[in-house]
Amino acid sequence: MHKEKLSGKTCLITGGAGSLGLATARLFLAHGAQVMLVDRDGAALEKAVASLPANNVAHHVADVAESANVAAYVSATLSRFGSIDVLFSNAGNFGKVSPIADFPDDVFDSVMSVHVKGAFLAAKHCAPHMSEGGSIVITSSVAGVRGDAGVYAYITAKHAQVGLMRCLAKELAPRGIRVNTVHPGPIDNGFQLAVEQGLGAAIKADGTEFFNQMIPLGRHGTAEEVARAVLYLASDDSSFVTGSTHMVDGGMSV
Repeated sequence: MHKEKLSGKTCLITGGAGSLGLATARLFLAHGAQVMLVDRDGAALEKAVASLPANNVAHHVADVAESANVAAYVSATLSRFGSIDVLFSNAGNFGKVSPIADFPDDVFDSVMSVHVKGAFLAAKHCAPHMSEGGSIVITSSVAGVRGDAGVYAYITAKHAQVGLMRCLAKELAPRGIRVNTVHPGPIDNGFQLAVEQGLGAAIKADGTEFFNQMIPLGRHGTAEEVARAVLYLASDDSSFVTGSTHMVDGGMSV
């Protein structure tokens, strides 16, 4: 029997219906946490919650880029569980791949809104209520430390999340709240497949194989592998880690 690393802790997860949010929720629950799952897609959220042990899970439908929605999911978490110890800000969308001259303004705005404003609002509304010694983890990406032609919205947003994380780490350190970004490489899930299909169309090649050739370990990761990194950053195992960009990318950023 493993030692529970989040026993009695309340963990709030945005993007909770996606594969990474759900894998992390499952792992957090196995380590004794109580979990609030937040997602914009109500049907997908219901399905996700149904796949988890029911006792310590709640859920809330919200648009993470709307301040009133964020205030509501924070309030719902506090009402149900009484505290917030861990914020896993994980909601995301991809946008598209396009030359700069053709990149749609509305797509850029949408991606920035979900990733950057969503993470900003999550921290703004959660931080005042977080427990001493808590943890904020923001899902960035290997895209947050590199550049690629055409990926203007997603890569820009993922870099911006790192800047947000560094500001939060400085402000919240006196309260013992650690703030870090986790940077997955390509993951074997539906989100990544959509990215690869868009990229493949743009480069006229197999998008999945294109990524595998860029990864020293030669394969995509799994949501469970990333979830284990998030658990490390959420738990006391990382008690002296803040302001870090934690790579989980198979060496792609090397």
